[in-house]
Amino acid sequence: MLVDAGTGSPEHLDVLERLLGGRPLHRVLVTHNHSDHASGAEAILARFPGTRFAKIPWPGRDDRYPVAWEPLGDAERVEAGDDAVEVVSTPGHAPDHACFWHGPTGVLFCGDLAIQGTTVVIPASAGGDLRDYIASLERVMALEPAQLLPAHGPVITAPARLLRLYLAHRRERDAQILEALARGASSVDELVGRVYAGLADKLVRFARETVVAHLVKLEREGRARRLEERREERWERLAH
Repeated sequence: MLVDAGTGSPEHLDVLERLLGGRPLHRVLVTHNHSDHASGAEAILARFPGTRFAKIPWPGRDDRYPVAWEPLGDAERVEAGDDAVEVVSTPGHAPDHACFWHGPTGVLFCGDLAIQGTTVVIPASAGGDLRDYIASLERVMALEPAQLLPAHGPVITAPARLLRLYLAHRRERDAQILEALARGASSVDELVGRVYAGLADKLVRFARETVVAHLVKLEREGRARRLEERREERWERLAH
């Protein structure tokens, strides 16, 4: 069993073939449908015929990659060789995001839920939801994992510490955005300029996604609201 399909690069396929040593690749579990996790499915199937692919469904998006996706559900037990993992639905970074839990060892294959040394982008314009993401962090904390195996970066050996930092970071970002709104910023670009002062140009689009994700969360909580404007969406802080 393989977690995530990658992008189908020849180097990746060669490594898989070497590690399998002539044995079949039975199943690929995909954490979510972002291209760096799912787009390699077709190439894997071409190299390893008979491989099965499974993920939590994302209607309207899964058909981007032409393989027969088997649907996974939360808490489902999935065989992995002579063992098994459990599906843990963790939406937020993407609506279909899932982690895979191996209870006996306390290891969680966590996809893009967490990355050591940085935070995770919540792409508000592409199905990301910050409230869901925070709930997913809290759900994973309750599992008390010993290790997180992320899709990017090194193994996370102190999960509780990192997840607490993540939650604190989101609370801090909420406060910064509310403060900027109180001081007169009202557009997303103005908020990005104040909350992320001095940010490199290549990172601005990710900052915009994060600011919008926080604004949507604050709106649902009754702490901010959108203003009707013709040219550009504007926001204001509400008393809470």
